[in-house]
Amino acid sequence: MMYPGYITDVDGIKVGHGQSEEGMTGCTAVICEKGATGGVDVRGCAPGTRETDLLKPENTVDKIHAVVLSGGSAFGLEAASGVMNYLEENDIGFDTGITKVPIVASAVIFDLNVGDHRIRPDFKMGYEAAKSASIDEKRQGNVGCGMGATVGKILGPANAMKSGLGSATVRAGNLVVSAIVAVNSFGDIFDYESAKQIAGVYDYEKKEMLNTYSIMKSQLRPAAFPMNNTTIAVVATNAILTKAEANKLASMAHNGFARSINPVHTMLDGDTIFAMATNEIHCDLSLAGTMAAEAISRSITNALTSARPCHGMIACSP
Repeated sequence: MMYPGYITDVDGIKVGHGQSEEGMTGCTAVICEKGATGGVDVRGCAPGTRETDLLKPENTVDKIHAVVLSGGSAFGLEAASGVMNYLEENDIGFDTGITKVPIVASAVIFDLNVGDHRIRPDFKMGYEAAKSASIDEKRQGNVGCGMGATVGKILGPANAMKSGLGSATVRAGNLVVSAIVAVNSFGDIFDYESAKQIAGVYDYEKKEMLNTYSIMKSQLRPAAFPMNNTTIAVVATNAILTKAEANKLASMAHNGFARSINPVHTMLDGDTIFAMATNEIHCDLSLAGTMAAEAISRSITNALTSARPCHGMIACSP
């Protein structure tokens, strides 16, 4: 099943991707040139992030101009500097009176085990992602930050499945809530409507899907494998939100992670969701947050059903 929509359905949001086929890695820039009210919620215990402290409600700046989802683990945070440079060249950012400083937040996934680990999202790749950003971008699967994404890794990379980048939109009247997600989880993936497991740890000899939680219970010891994980996302909406409300939106959106990924928010994940509100439509925050969770779940399913097999890993099909 493929769910409809893309995060560019929110007016004012552009998306661009940069990637390397050889490195099997990439980055995705979600840009709001006029600035969007920003929020964030980090639930995983192994995050790699930039500008998350700035998004705390008590801190001063409330508008962000881009969020960069990147592969490359901590190395990939460099891509945000390339996005920042492109925005500054185009006179986009927080006006300091001397120059405009683009506010660019970022989070990364660990994909160094797929492709050439020496190739990572860098300044140039981030710049190219920002330069290519448009309202017409609709690609999903093996693109941008989804290039090296995998799921179901409790038994190591030999039993993982290929994942990717997914996006979807939920609407209620004039209210639009969209999400874009790079799914690189330790846990298995379930379609939230059918509750069916669609991807995860896989036995390539028997050609059957296994269950991560069942394996954990049978082992009764910490999972040991040579890689890290993390699912990262952006939720965008045309709702009018304060900074505190944007943080709550990001928090409620994590319910979508919990519906679609199990186990989730583990010691081995750095699960992070950013929020971007373009401030056009008055709405009930409880409704917007519930829609955000649905958009996240739909995006996760789309990421898996759009992914293509590579490097010996299978991918699920729609």
